[in-house]
Amino acid sequence: QLQLVESGGGLVQPGGSLRLSCAYSGFTLDYYAVGWFRQAPGKEREGVSCISNRGGSANYADSVKGRFTISRDNAKNTVYLQMNTLKPEDTAVYYCAVRSSYYCSTRPIDYVHWGQGTQVTVSS
Repeated sequence: QLQLVESGGGLVQPGGSLRLSCAYSGFTLDYYAVGWFRQAPGKEREGVSCISNRGGSANYADSVKGRFTISRDNAKNTVYLQMNTLKPEDTAVYYCAVRSSYYCSTRPIDYVHWGQGTQVTVSS
């Protein structure tokens, strides 16, 4: 059974860092792109970053470019999101998701399998 589990969220001060992990099981991720999304209270889910099936290409939302880095280790069945220089507006529940395609997309509608999410709170 396909399963995605996010971890690594928490409370961090502005300017701090967190690394989120998305561990998956039940399938071979080599053929699928993976995305990170976030949803703040009262807002729509938005794409943060995505990475192609072998990690050859990645996209980022303008709001996180230069601060967040996505990576994947298919041998460990894990995708990561390194978040640096965090801001209060980064506060949200972060989700990882798998797309049935090699290619990256930051549109939530393009993804079919989702994790349960992990809370990230940036506050002093």
